[in-house]
Amino acid sequence: MRRALVLFVLVPLAIVVVVLSVANRASVTFSLDPFGGDPPALSLTAPLFIFLFATLFLGILIGGVAAWIRQGRWRSLARAERAELQRTRQEVERLRERVTELTSGTTLPANRDAA
Repeated sequence: MRRALVLFVLVPLAIVVVVLSVANRASVTFSLDPFGGDPPALSLTAPLFIFLFATLFLGILIGGVAAWIRQGRWRSLARAERAELQRTRQEVERLRERVTELTSGTTLPANRDAA
């Protein structure tokens, strides 16, 4: 299974990344200065593929955080259910100990409705 993942997903993805990097290696200037002063304030010059990969990474990060926040309700419900399960298990164990305590050395009364 792992080998198939590498062969059919990761290898083609690596090829695409290398081709994209080679095709977009020219330097570009990214500027946050809306007025375009000379020299531009808040600017960064780097190969285009760096900006493309940074944007892709930022999109993945924002999407992951958004999904994590959206699933918060389900995680909280799972925590509540887990706590309820733990309380129920403790109650069952307590009742088993009580039954063992009551039945040790004594016989249970006969069922009157059986006759």
